[in-house]
Order: sequence, then structure tokens, then C-alpha cells
Amino acid sequence: MTERLEIKAALTVDDAGTITGIAWPFGSPDRVGDVIEKGAFTSPEVLPMLFAHDQAQVIGVWDEISETPDGLTVKGRLLVDDVERAREVRAMIRTKAVSGLSIGFRTKASKPRQRGRTITALDLHEISVVAVPSHPGAQITSIKAADGTAPHEENHLENEAEIETKNDPVVSPEELKALKADIATIKAKLNRPTAANNNVPAPANDNDLKALDLELKRTLLEQKALTISLPGTGGNLVNDTLMTQILEKLGKSNPIRQLANSIQLDTGLLKIPRLVSGVAPGSVTETDTKPESTPTFEQISIEPFMMGAQVLVSRSQLEDSAVNLVSWISGHIANKFGELESGWFVKGNGTTQAEGVMTSTEVQEIESSAAALDVDDLLDLFYSVKSSYANAGAWVMNRKTARVVRGLKDSDGNLIWERSLQAGEPGRILGQPVYMADDMPDPVAGNAPIIFGDFYRGYLITDRVAFEPSVDYAKFSENDLVQFVGRRRVGGKVIMGEALTKLKLKAA
Repeated sequence: MTERLEIKAALTVDDAGTITGIAWPFGSPDRVGDVIEKGAFTSPEVLPMLFAHDQAQVIGVWDEISETPDGLTVKGRLLVDDVERAREVRAMIRTKAVSGLSIGFRTKASKPRQRGRTITALDLHEISVVAVPSHPGAQITSIKAADGTAPHEENHLENEAEIETKNDPVVSPEELKALKADIATIKAKLNRPTAANNNVPAPANDNDLKALDLELKRTLLEQKALTISLPGTGGNLVNDTLMTQILEKLGKSNPIRQLANSIQLDTGLLKIPRLVSGVAPGSVTETDTKPESTPTFEQISIEPFMMGAQVLVSRSQLEDSAVNLVSWISGHIANKFGELESGWFVKGNGTTQAEGVMTSTEVQEIESSAAALDVDDLLDLFYSVKSSYANAGAWVMNRKTARVVRGLKDSDGNLIWERSLQAGEPGRILGQPVYMADDMPDPVAGNAPIIFGDFYRGYLITDRVAFEPSVDYAKFSENDLVQFVGRRRVGGKVIMGEALTKLKLKAA
């Protein structure tokens, strides 16, 4: 019996339309040796359809779940009309980029087998669309799109081996070190001689320790599969699925990107009109001439700026590494791009970088009456923007400022910080959510540590090149080095300064 949530999958994908498939085949083990018997499943009538077992990415619902002689058969529908991620997944399934299903469940009853377990009872919690399922037979059998262009019954088992080796999960250096340490400990226990006067009898069966030793070795060997092409003039090593994951990393590491409006550019420069003065209506009688009023506009431009990185790795290191260095390097570059982008959107100079919300001259600023932050400053900041912006507003500050705010109390002695009612949701101040940005200034005299307002209407992000990775074996071949290059083009600008206001603490 176990209470932990078990997930049978590797990578995630997204789709749209009506999907049918086998979420778990009966009669054969998965990659870790687990077998689930027919009749073991207990589930509600309707289950959520997730992407990569991510609770924050619900892309549809499973309406029909039944046990057949072949396995756990499911039928569901993607929320393509309401969820952008669902439409992206549909495209991936049509192009056969993803074809797997995976289940998330809690085990209620099981018994050990030579390798793995035989599970006889479980509670099914969700079913996800994934790139590489834990069970090779857990495949999408058909997808029916609203436009009728989706393929009919189709089995993707012949491609499973290739997909598996190209999408093995990346093991971090810390995890790898821990696994090696566990193997060394287990070997030491297995080889330790038994003392002659030991009153504890030797175990009748040490298969459990040996099985764990083999399982750890197998895990390390599986991570050794490197996605490396043959030497040549160069080639793109990162597929569309990995690029999608990288974009997700950028979004999750950047609070301004979460809050602001963003668009994909087809050209290098975006020019948009902005209202300077609107129509001025007046009071008139029934027969009076209406006053003439003409709105005026100005044009603003948003340019995408370049960010890039180059990594040189020896071919020997690539060949001998126990982890997928190609995936790790790509993910590492993407994470660093996310950190750089986050800094741009807060304090970028607007000339060689995206314009930051804190450096823009169009953002309003109010100054506190004292050098230390207090409740009145937050009230002044909240009521300094128009009601339409405040109702959709959010607070952005760093963690040091949040620590100060969490200790502030109103005149009735109540903490002004409101805890979130649901796990994963941000805390609130005066009913509006608070987001943490590490690049925001600290709450010291003379700094502007907090900005509040409607970022969706106030700030626009322009994506020109999401993430472009490449590899070249030829350029440094004389030194036996491989060159990895990543580049990204992104812009950002405050387009409606009145939607945002920042608080500056009085100088000491």
C-alpha cells in the first residue's frame, strides 16, 4: 500500500479535437516492469486531460473510460475553442510528433514480481497526453478534428524505439551523483562479510537488494543515450517538442511575461498607433450644433533585440557523458535566456535591450513621505491608478520587499498581506495578486521597490525568434570541440504608461 501519486509517463504534448486511445494495455509490463491487471482501475466518470501530468495545463476532458480485452480504452475531447495549448497539441498529434498516453494514479494494492510489481487495485486520478509513455502500448489510436483533416485509426508502435531514445529525461549532476552514491552503498552492503558471532541470521533471500542495485544501474545506462548527429557541417539538434518545453521555461521564470500582453512578430519592427487625445463631447440642447472634436494619434515602435550564447564542449565529453548533455545544454541556455529576459522587462535600457517597466519614462511615479515602507504608501499606490486598471492590476516586487510588506498592519491591527486560498496561487494585497521579480529594487531609501497596475494593457512583449539552437562539428574540429549556439530575439515596451505606477521611497 502506498499513498504517493504515481505517474506512468516521460514527456508531454498538446492537441485538439476528439481523441481515442489505449491509456494502459493489459498483459504486458511497462518500462520499469509494472503490470496492471484488468479490473484494477477505479475512476470517476469524467477525468481531466493534462499535458505532461502538469496540473496547471488542463487541455481537455476524458468522457469515456472503459476496460476492454486490449486495455484501458479512453475517449476524450480537447478544448480547442478555449485553450491555446490544446490547439498546439492537436498539431503535434497530426504530425506524429507525439502519440502517447500516460496515467496518474495512486496504488491501493500490489504484489512484487521479479522486476517491478503487479498492481491489482488503484485509483485513477488523471490521464495525460505525452511524447514518450511509460508503457510502449499506451498510444493514441485516432484523433478527430473539427475540420475533418485528422488521420483515422493509426498505430505508432513502430516509431516507439526511436522516440524513446531521443526523449529520455535529463538527469542533473546532483541526481547522478546521488544515484552513484546509492549504488556504492548497496554494493558495500552486498559485499560486507558476516561476522562469525553475528546472532542475526542471514536473510533467506537478498533479491530485493540485488534488484535495487540492477535498477539503479539500468537507470544510469538509460540516461546515457545521447541525441547526437553524425559529424558534419552542423545541424539542428533540438526538435519541436524540446523547443516547446523551452518556451514554457521562459514563461514560468518571468513574472512580467505572465502578466503582460505578448504577440508573435512576422517582421523586425512593430509600429502601432496610440491615442494621444480622444474625442471631447459636450452638453448640447436638442437643436444646438454639436461641438467638433478630432482625436489625435501618435505612432510608437517596438524593436526585438538579440540575445545569444555559445558553448564549446569536447567531443570526448559528449561521447563519455552519462547524461544527455545536448538536452541539458539547450535547457540551460534557455533558462539563462529566461533570466536575461526577465531582467530586460524590469530594468532594460530600451536601446540595446527591451524597455523595462522600471526604466520607462512613461510609467507614473509617486514618492513616499518616509524612507521606510508603510501601509499608507501601498494605499496611495493602489489608488493612484484609474479604477479600470486597478481592478485588473497586480503588484510586482522582489522577495525582500515582500518580506517587509507581509509584516505591515492596517489601523485595525490586521495584516495587509492576504494569504492565497489555494495552493500555487499568489498572495494578495488589497485584493490584487502579488508577483515576485528578483530584478526589482530592494526596499531601501531612494529606491522604487514596487510597481502596481494593469500590465496586460500597459506593457507589450514582441517575440520575433522564440529560441533557435544549432550545433556545429566542423568549426572547431581541429581542436576536437563541438560548438553549441543559441539565439533569441525579443522586444518589450510600455505602451500605456497610465496603466502602471511605481512607488519610490523618500531619500534618506
